[in-house]
Amino acid sequence: MLYQIIVAVLLVIIAINIILNLRALRRPDRNSKTPEPAPLVSVLIPARNEEENIETCLKSLQKQDYPNFEILVLDDNSKDRTAELVERMAAKDDRIKLIKGEPLPDGWAGKPFACYQLAEKAKGSWLLFVDADTTHAPHMLRSTLVLALELNASMLSGFPRQMAESLPEKIAMPVLYFVIMSCFPLWWLHRSIGRRPSLTVGQFILFRREEYWRIGGHTAVKDKILEDVWLGVETVRHGGRHVAIDLSTVFYCRMYREVGAMWEGFVKWMYSVAAISPVALLGLMAAAFVFYLAPFYWLWNGYLSSAAPADWRFIVTFQVGMIIFMRWVVDHHFRQSLLSTFLHPIGFSFLFASGLYGSWREVVGLGVRWKERLYGETSGVK
Repeated sequence: MLYQIIVAVLLVIIAINIILNLRALRRPDRNSKTPEPAPLVSVLIPARNEEENIETCLKSLQKQDYPNFEILVLDDNSKDRTAELVERMAAKDDRIKLIKGEPLPDGWAGKPFACYQLAEKAKGSWLLFVDADTTHAPHMLRSTLVLALELNASMLSGFPRQMAESLPEKIAMPVLYFVIMSCFPLWWLHRSIGRRPSLTVGQFILFRREEYWRIGGHTAVKDKILEDVWLGVETVRHGGRHVAIDLSTVFYCRMYREVGAMWEGFVKWMYSVAAISPVALLGLMAAAFVFYLAPFYWLWNGYLSSAAPADWRFIVTFQVGMIIFMRWVVDHHFRQSLLSTFLHPIGFSFLFASGLYGSWREVVGLGVRWKERLYGETSGVK
């Protein structure tokens, strides 16, 4: 009984943290005025086997209402028609340039090296790294740059709207934001007197040029699979200001188109956390099980068992109600499918299983595969 009460109280505290986080996240204002003079922004896109996405991404960037930007796309040794499609669009728009990527050096992860090559070629005073599987509202560049200037950010990142079309995507993808909003005190990190790293989402990273090179650019995180998170840490370590915002109204992403790719992506993230500390990851997973999965089991068991006390059943019902409420708050805020809200145990179990598998691969030294590259101890990348 005491255990169930403690879990219920802590779920209330987690719910308060979620609400504070969502209130603290700023959103770009579509009515913001373009700075005068408008600084040059370099939009930098690493692309490896992105023929399904790259045209849609570039077309949305071409429609930006910001007057001064360039688009650089690096073909990271793709085996499909990525380079051909970019070249065709670049021939009709001199704002678009294609860069042929160099072979991946030892000790580098693929994305950091691709981004580093892009930054070397960029001319802008602001560097915006975006993924090839993203699309953008016409006022994205203008509104996010104005917000970065207002917040005096060295580095601005944020949470795009995660687009989902298939049933597995709709069930599993929204779990990610729920976990982030429930676990991290973003409201405190942003308001803290001392500068602290916020959370970086690699699909969108906007840097002041001088701040990017002050930390050494992507060389500072060249051997990290979660290079985005470490860029935030390095920015703050060097005295910069790192802010995360809500991008769901201006920036959209569909990361995965099939269950296998989604599983591979989840495993990659979990493997990277396990590489930092397997014990810490297992501890977090144990806590996640207690707070986000176990109440559903206890509810099922409590109503099937005639021996379960009525008070105990009430507390467990309250726990499940709190979880569903928290899921609804986060999913509604980021405009995610309510299927995930009410099928929470299924989506969360998918994430939980990928955590176990990623931890196992790290512990036994199997590494993790991403974009047809194998990372692990032998590669020096984690």
